[in-house]
Amino acid sequence: MPPEMTSLDLQQRAQAIKLAIFDVDGVLTDGKLYFLVDGSEFKTFNTLDGHGIKMLIASGVRTAIISGRTTPVVERRAKNLGIQHLYQGREDKLVVLDELLGELDLSYEHVAYLGDDLPDLPVIRRVGLGMAVASADAFVRQHAHGVTQARGGEGAAREFCELIMRAQGSLDAAQAAYL
Repeated sequence: MPPEMTSLDLQQRAQAIKLAIFDVDGVLTDGKLYFLVDGSEFKTFNTLDGHGIKMLIASGVRTAIISGRTTPVVERRAKNLGIQHLYQGREDKLVVLDELLGELDLSYEHVAYLGDDLPDLPVIRRVGLGMAVASADAFVRQHAHGVTQARGGEGAAREFCELIMRAQGSLDAAQAAYL
């Protein structure tokens, strides 16, 4: 994490977030690619991450996935979670970000992004809150505003969602609904 960033800085950045974007492989999954003999693939997703995304959506923050790969499994996961915007097979993620911001009439400071590898870095550096998962490439972690404690596919997305919700004052109410 850049030395000038503190927890307070992250909270201040998170207060302005209206759109949270997630990479898939290495962020919503552990980064491993699983291929079956017939050429199809499968991915494992963390249920804690999924519920965190659902809580974030319920708090009023829009969500998106931008992935360089294309697979029906991600489309199904996005639909199950209620993720509003899905972009697959798009390697230039900054171009996708600009398209999405134009569509939603938002600016960079209103966006949070969670990634793990070099293709994510241009977006991480451009948005208001650009974060990396603990298992991200070291260079990416070095240039992110913050780094999760959890690894990709192991609760990092939940941590990211809760950081935003905590900063915006919606986390306590979301958790209290289960008491």
